Amino acid sequence: MGQSRSVGDVGVDAGGVVTGTRPHVLATYVIETSLPLQRAAEVLAGEQSTGTFVRVARESDDLRARFAAQVESIDEIPPTGASPLPGAIGDPGARRRALLRLRFPLDNFGPSLPNLLAAVAGNLFEIKELAAIKLVDLDLPGAFAERYPGPAFGVDGTRRLMSRSEGAMIGTIVKPSIGLSPEDLGELVGELATAGVDFIKDDELQGNGPTAPLAARVRAVMPVLQRHADRTGVKPMYAFNITDDIDRLEANHDLVVAAGGTCVMVCVNLVGLSGLEYLRRRAQVPIHGHRTMFGALSRSEQVGFSFRAWQKLVRLSGADHLHTNGISNKFYESDAEVLESIAAVREPLLGLTPTVPVLSSGQWGGLAHATYSAVATTDLLVLAGGGIHGHPDGSAAGVMSMREAWESAARGESPAAALEHSAALRRATEVFGPVRA
Repeated sequence: MGQSRSVGDVGVDAGGVVTGTRPHVLATYVIETSLPLQRAAEVLAGEQSTGTFVRVARESDDLRARFAAQVESIDEIPPTGASPLPGAIGDPGARRRALLRLRFPLDNFGPSLPNLLAAVAGNLFEIKELAAIKLVDLDLPGAFAERYPGPAFGVDGTRRLMSRSEGAMIGTIVKPSIGLSPEDLGELVGELATAGVDFIKDDELQGNGPTAPLAARVRAVMPVLQRHADRTGVKPMYAFNITDDIDRLEANHDLVVAAGGTCVMVCVNLVGLSGLEYLRRRAQVPIHGHRTMFGALSRSEQVGFSFRAWQKLVRLSGADHLHTNGISNKFYESDAEVLESIAAVREPLLGLTPTVPVLSSGQWGGLAHATYSAVATTDLLVLAGGGIHGHPDGSAAGVMSMREAWESAARGESPAAALEHSAALRRATEVFGPVRA
């Protein structure tokens, strides 16, 4: 790049890149375009800050120097050959792909997540000069942590409430997802608690429907958990799904807490970041963040968000637990993508309390050794729905197979040793197949 020249309290180099100490957000995208890469980057930067399709009279040089998004870097990468987004212009044969970093002045939106998203993830997905555009990372200044407190409980608070000071936190999802009566649910919870499960959650499909409303589920579950706690001194954590309109979140939370509940769950994409943050300001228990509908944002390489970028916003908004998927899952993500997601949630973020990565989707005891080998931590909440309830000897044996497998992995034993010492794990392989090394 060229030498810098001064413009007010910032520098602008010969390539048009603003340098200096003014607070900013650095947004990283993968783009494809048939335009020259620099031109496409300038179109994107202008559209998302001071510009429009034509230079206007009051868009002065001084205004642009202070408020325009600036191109930090463009690194060309190999194209994918995927079909362009609808309406993209230019010669498809001339398409090029790049990792693009744009610098957005914090003055444009302040430390406000909704207004940040208008800049870094607003109309840019509709720009016809781009054949692909995906937000893959965000670097945020400390001002966001000053406004958004992040998780209130995180790893340590969750462990304390479920009385699991070490080892993987083993949990399950109520299955069948919907259809159980509150009475049947209470019976299942009693079985799981007796088996030593740490955590149980409603499925995201179980909200506040007429056949098993939230209040009825709370009345059925909490006395069972309290009796178990009175006998053993340990109360498994139950995450009641309180997802609803924003003006119902506080009342739903209060209903759970009043009954002695120790966790609530919300579907982040359904209540939005502002809904999650609204709940965080009022919550007295951990918030279990479910990522349902995330695939609509992320599955395509051509458009949307990466998990890495999205999870930073969710953690700032207050999720104590956040779903990452697990290896060998039943959905579309590869093991490498899942492991990247787990690592992203475990990375420090602006000094916030650490969020718990939640592994789910197709999990069972036979994945413990491979997962632990890859992540080298037990600060995880590992959920198995079918992997517990589908065990040939019942849900209690499913919990045992998970616990014994994870304890074996954490001790550094081989899968063969785990199978030798755990009858429950051996029986699980009859349904789920061989243990992954």
